[in-house]
Amino acid sequence: MKIICVGRNYAEHAAELGNAVPENPILFMKPATALLKDNRPFYHPEFSQDIHHEIELVFRISKNGKSIAPQFAHKYYDAVTLGIDFTARDLQQNCKTKGLPWEIAKAFDNSAVLGEWVDIAKAKAENPNFGFQMTKNQQVVQQGDASQMIHSIDNLIAYISQFFTLQTGDLIYTGTPKGVSKISIGDNYEGFFANQKLFSCEIK
Repeated sequence: MKIICVGRNYAEHAAELGNAVPENPILFMKPATALLKDNRPFYHPEFSQDIHHEIELVFRISKNGKSIAPQFAHKYYDAVTLGIDFTARDLQQNCKTKGLPWEIAKAFDNSAVLGEWVDIAKAKAENPNFGFQMTKNQQVVQQGDASQMIHSIDNLIAYISQFFTLQTGDLIYTGTPKGVSKISIGDNYEGFFANQKLFSCEIK
């Protein structure tokens, strides 16, 4: 199982970090050990003093595929949920300054919160724009929908599958809208797909 993540897929998020909007999707991966499921708490690691929350739409691959054409991409995922891509921003910036890869800032243990799955047909019927939001201590801190993505899920699948064979069970984290900020011990984050709560995550 692969966790494939997309960076800078919302223009306003790229702008808030002072980054250029990329022509092609920016891809990185997380290992299976990054998954944090079943509303378990996130224990703040000691190696970073500046971990940020990034809520994202996450899609589940339902069958194997390679070099998938965009018009057929919708046949390759069967469910959607919400997740958090926790990012150690201080480590990331240090790595970027030195021209180094930044997996240690993105792929560390429990850095990929994963919510409850929603069947894709139900999601399209009840929430056609895939609107979502995340609250921090019951206050909205991030919100968005699929129409704001620079690269749609179908185009992402077509692009990704040029380089990596997609397999059943793979996850695609599709990028975050604006509003990222530092987490603190004691915070509680909840992710909502329309009005349906898909995850809760306490920071300890």
